[in-house]
Amino acid sequence: MSKSIAEIKKEFQAADIDKLPEIVCKYRNDNRSGVNQLILGAERKMDMRRKEWKRLCRMSVYEKQYEDFAFICGVDEAGRGPLAGPVVAGAVILPKDCKILYLNDSKKLSEKIREELYLEIMDKAVAAEVGIVHHTRIDTVNILNATYEAMREAISKLKVKPQILLNDAVTIPNIGIKQVPIVKGDAKSISIAAASIIAKVTRDRLMIELDRKYPGYDFIKNKGYGSAKHIEAIRRLGPCQIHRQSFIGHFI
Repeated sequence: MSKSIAEIKKEFQAADIDKLPEIVCKYRNDNRSGVNQLILGAERKMDMRRKEWKRLCRMSVYEKQYEDFAFICGVDEAGRGPLAGPVVAGAVILPKDCKILYLNDSKKLSEKIREELYLEIMDKAVAAEVGIVHHTRIDTVNILNATYEAMREAISKLKVKPQILLNDAVTIPNIGIKQVPIVKGDAKSISIAAASIIAKVTRDRLMIELDRKYPGYDFIKNKGYGSAKHIEAIRRLGPCQIHRQSFIGHFI
């Protein structure tokens, strides 16, 4: 006796995507419309997966170009533009056979996907670290130099020393490692994308904690960026301790 459509549906739902071709083949000759719909859905899912692998292949062009280097490190930052809080840099060395789907510029990902990818990156990376430079240092040395400091800190903390750095658009001063600056690198390199994600997630988590300490500025939503609500709060309440004085002069 053939399985019911409900039973077959459970089989499709329970299957890992790598097993879907086998299940599709198994029920290909079942002419029931409900089964045909399940097969179409599975084929769409498999097609999306194939397209994602192709996209990741295109994003691995720099990793392939420099594959003779054993340890390729992606470097990126989060938080150069906000009015408050730290700048955070990420440094990530991915394995040569990296299989992390949906790596991309962190700004193009939802918060949920970023959080999931953060956990996967930290689990699968050869090494991954962040560097954090706070608002007072930003005011002292300016945001660009503070960003460089955060990047150097992240790189120096790696448990494996990188042989080459793929950076998002910058060349970091005072670092004795070969560097390749890539404009919009977080959308062109899986290593830089991974660094952008751990930097962004780390900084967002810090700003959520700081929202509890400094309520009224909507840090939980704006993460320190200059939203209309944030600017209005600065004018109404005055700046708090984590505001970058060098960024807010024209608001107060």
